[in-house]
Amino acid sequence: MNKKRFLDYHEDLIQELQDPKEAQAYINAALQDEDERVFLLALRDVLEAQGGDMTWLSKKTKLNRENLYRLLSKKGNPKITSLKAILNAIGLELAVQVHKK
Repeated sequence: MNKKRFLDYHEDLIQELQDPKEAQAYINAALQDEDERVFLLALRDVLEAQGGDMTWLSKKTKLNRENLYRLLSKKGNPKITSLKAILNAIGLELAVQVHKK
């Protein structure tokens, strides 16, 4: 029963992330988490919602597919250039804003 609930949640999440504004908010929320891995997993969710897979992303970013799996894993540590390419491929961009106190 718990697995069913998770699948329903994941399907709903993926559907919501098809909206670019929702994807943006989701990625930004993931960046607020102390654990950097949350951000990388959020990128994978947005990629899935956009209908892409690692082969598609590899072609779009011109990055090695196996390397992409590693970059977007819980142990990933992507370079800024790789992050920019991935975000660009899913219709987002990297930006800096003033910290709200």
